[in-house]
Amino acid sequence: MFRFFLKTFLLISILFFGIILGFLEANNGLHKMKGYDDGSFERVISIEEHEGAYETSILGEKISSHNLNEKKKIIEEIHTYNIFSDIAQKLAHFFNTIFSSVFL
Repeated sequence: MFRFFLKTFLLISILFFGIILGFLEANNGLHKMKGYDDGSFERVISIEEHEGAYETSILGEKISSHNLNEKKKIIEEIHTYNIFSDIAQKLAHFFNTIFSSVFL
């Protein structure tokens, strides 16, 4: 019985020691992942207005409203077909006609 408790205690001690080492390694990994201080990234998002157009900077990369308008035009030119939207519109029209004929 004493040998069982001794083996169990040693096993639990080894596992506990492994967990503590895992916590320390995870903490060191988080510190490494955080990186270093860079003065150009003082603010994550900054919004400025120049000549009526807004200019946004996200993590140092500038995005202007002109770029957004160009992207919107490109997306509108693609004319993607969404089958689920088409099915939903047909189902809505179908149920609308059924309920309007039943209740009116």
